[in-house]
Amino acid sequence: MKELVEVIARSLVDKPDEVVVSQREDDNAIIVELKVAQSDMGKVIGKQGRIAKALRTVVKAASAKESKKVMVDILDAPGE
Repeated sequence: MKELVEVIARSLVDKPDEVVVSQREDDNAIIVELKVAQSDMGKVIGKQGRIAKALRTVVKAASAKESKKVMVDILDAPGE
């Protein structure tokens, strides 16, 4: 899932080198954390969160075979 989120995010932003994706697992969930440059935050979230919702929908569809729930968190980049 990490690779999928990274490919999608890099294609959306102006500064693809600043895209950082990390993945961690809980007992019953996989959490994918996405960090982008502050100036690209609007491109990843979209108007009224439509892009973020679409990204989460794609990840949910791709993870249908997994027995764990997959969540995508979009985090603020520190220092900007």
